[in-house]
Amino acid sequence: MFSFLIKRITYGIFVLAGVVIVVFFLFQGFGDPARLVLGQTGDSATIQNVRKELALDQPKWKQFLFYLNDVSPISINTEKDIQEKQLKGFFIGGKEKIGLKIPYLRRSYQSKRPVITILMKALPGTIILSFSAMLLAILLGIPLGVLSAVKQNTWMDSSAVFTSVLGISAPSFFIGIVIAYIFGFVLHKYTGLYMTGSLYEYDPVSGKHLALQNLILPAITLGIRPLAIITQLTRSAMLDVLNKDYIRTAYAKGLSKKAVVWKHALPNALNPVATAVTGWFAELLAGTFFIEYIFNWKGIGKVTVDALENLDFPVVMGSVLVTASFFVIVNILADVLYTVIDPRVKLTN
Repeated sequence: MFSFLIKRITYGIFVLAGVVIVVFFLFQGFGDPARLVLGQTGDSATIQNVRKELALDQPKWKQFLFYLNDVSPISINTEKDIQEKQLKGFFIGGKEKIGLKIPYLRRSYQSKRPVITILMKALPGTIILSFSAMLLAILLGIPLGVLSAVKQNTWMDSSAVFTSVLGISAPSFFIGIVIAYIFGFVLHKYTGLYMTGSLYEYDPVSGKHLALQNLILPAITLGIRPLAIITQLTRSAMLDVLNKDYIRTAYAKGLSKKAVVWKHALPNALNPVATAVTGWFAELLAGTFFIEYIFNWKGIGKVTVDALENLDFPVVMGSVLVTASFFVIVNILADVLYTVIDPRVKLTN
């Protein structure tokens, strides 16, 4: 187990290093960050000062090393850097201090706020949306998969398979637009739902209050694809398990069909489903970008799209790094969880 974790963490570090290289050289080549900070009214002297402050007067390779030192949890900084950047962590040394710190994702060009603060404020909205979508997919997908397997070759089975294929194939952004328009606009009188909205609403009288109804449409939209996947996986696993000898033995002992299906077959069919759930949660975190933008849901996706529109590249770069980190962590946890669910699986890869 320990050697497997070390190997997977090492792979994850290489993945994140690749992401850092890509996002830096991709976004560093767009526009002039000094001009983005000051706008079109900045004079040449001020622009040069900002370029020096952002190390834009240095060669690209040196700029990259500075950026790598900022985003790395282990870095070398001066006392001045620690104070100006408000770095949080443990530092030791003299003039040049080496330390273990929270990665410094720099500051927004537009708001001048630390990027990590902006993203951490938006992260709960994305996690809540992702958890809601996955919970919806699990609660509906597993029973639909079981029903489809038990009623194999009937209209129920055909309908479930057709709907699953449609859910997997349809683009999320297109489904989001359709659902928002139909249920949030055309049928708003009956559903009471809106096309857009965030988790909290502000009332001039009562102030800030929770608005869970705004979560319904984006959660359904985001949960359609994992719902289809879970339904298909549950159906396939159940069809395989229902043909096992111990299932026939259970029937021979006089157990009811309900007991055989739900108490004996389903628990043994959930291994691939559990793996898919953990893997798809990472996918959902990345897939919320379009959904949050369509439904104006305040999360990392919405913040990133807004930052792109404003050419606020530090926020975009920070968002990509945070999302990639979650992707790596969740996939490692998925591998470990698979061995907990099925001890027959060995962590050798």
